Amino acid sequence: MKSYRELFVWQKGMDLAVNVHILTSKFPKEEMHGLINQMRRSVVSIPSNIAEGYARKHRQEYVQFIRIAYGSGAELETQLEIAKKLHFASEKEIQQAENLLIEVMKMLNKFISSLMAKP
Repeated sequence: MKSYRELFVWQKGMDLAVNVHILTSKFPKEEMHGLINQMRRSVVSIPSNIAEGYARKHRQEYVQFIRIAYGSGAELETQLEIAKKLHFASEKEIQQAENLLIEVMKMLNKFISSLMAKP
């Protein structure tokens, strides 16, 4: 593999980032420095850490960055739940983001397992 850009999990993480940016653009403007900022930072962290981990030369470092990406996904999961409870977007819009996040989280979990299994 020549680049992290070829990783399907990175590509899905990028799709999620775009989805969350569009979703949060519909939130109340007073949330710009609150939940919007937090959600955007969390979601951008996912593909960013995948890319940074890929650039590391040691597998253990790579695994650590993928774990950080996974942790950012858990943050986003909580933030989406808060947005849902506050009715900042439609149930359908939030569900779309949640479904994509679940897919990315599963991929990250499998990716960690596969990296750890290699000799």
